[in-house]
Amino acid sequence: MRVDARNQTCPKPVVMALGALPKLQKDENLEVIVNNEAAVHNLARLAQEKDCDLKTEANGDETILTLTPRGVITSDRSAQDEAADFCEIPDVNSSVIAIGKDHMGEGNDELGKILIKGLIYAFAHQEKVPKKMIFFNGGAYLTCKGSESLEDLKELEKRGTTILTCGTCLDYYKMRDQLAIGGVTNLYEIAQTFSSNPGVTLI
Repeated sequence: MRVDARNQTCPKPVVMALGALPKLQKDENLEVIVNNEAAVHNLARLAQEKDCDLKTEANGDETILTLTPRGVITSDRSAQDEAADFCEIPDVNSSVIAIGKDHMGEGNDELGKILIKGLIYAFAHQEKVPKKMIFFNGGAYLTCKGSESLEDLKELEKRGTTILTCGTCLDYYKMRDQLAIGGVTNLYEIAQTFSSNPGVTLI
């Protein structure tokens, strides 16, 4: 059985895995696909606690975790309730941050790059992190190899922020294979996010 938990923040990947494990047939395994480090860590804890053999396979920004139960898995608790045992619920606010440039503001671009780096650092180290950050146009450079903000973006993802980059933009700049953090999105999904979240901040 396969569960696609890409672009899902914890506890959702764990909830999805907990819901699938009791449905496995004898000698069947569960493959869970994720694309953030927190989910990999939490699913590994789940495998250990549920007495499952675990195999992990990294493929670019994605990881496939294969859980093979050593016995029958049952639970008298809901998957949502039980997930709290395996991961901390992220301290996330409802804000969506959309970044369309590799610098902040107009004027001096070098100053703007210093400012955007400092702003992403500040997002990563405040009490509550944004729910989602979307990078498009020149902002796509910030999520790719060589970006000075990668460590802060990894910290944001670890704390529960969904990091997404526009796929059209990555293709235009010929950087899809350079993406180093988060998942790929499209304009339809971006439009849905903007329409369903009143607190979008455009940078």
